[in-house]
Amino acid sequence: MVTKPKEFRYAIELRESGTLHNENETPLDPPEGWSPEHLLLAALVRCSLDSLRYHAKRAAIAVSGASGSAAARATLRESDGRYAIVEAELALHVRLEPPPDPDRLAELLAKAERDCWVGASLVAKPSYVWDVA
Repeated sequence: MVTKPKEFRYAIELRESGTLHNENETPLDPPEGWSPEHLLLAALVRCSLDSLRYHAKRAAIAVSGASGSAAARATLRESDGRYAIVEAELALHVRLEPPPDPDRLAELLAKAERDCWVGASLVAKPSYVWDVA
């Protein structure tokens, strides 16, 4: 028996006013100075932390605090001569309770990185620096 993979669908609408709305009509009005590239980096950090929370919960570990930052470099790609993000770096700070042993922690962080589909969708694989307390 072949099982059909899960499918996730997302939609947004950018209105003339500049406000974004998701499929539930929830508005997002980024302040001036926020570019699509900034929003992509914000999505990458949020997705990475959400992925960590998901896998931590499955492992009976609580994420009691989480924050992060990201930076990217965009330039001409050698492969096709197109401007694109060629490097993305994340610095993520989390508190885990109970603190897992080093092997379990490494596995948890690897799953968080692997299962953030925003990061997995980028051609340039993001690099992650985790600060775990």
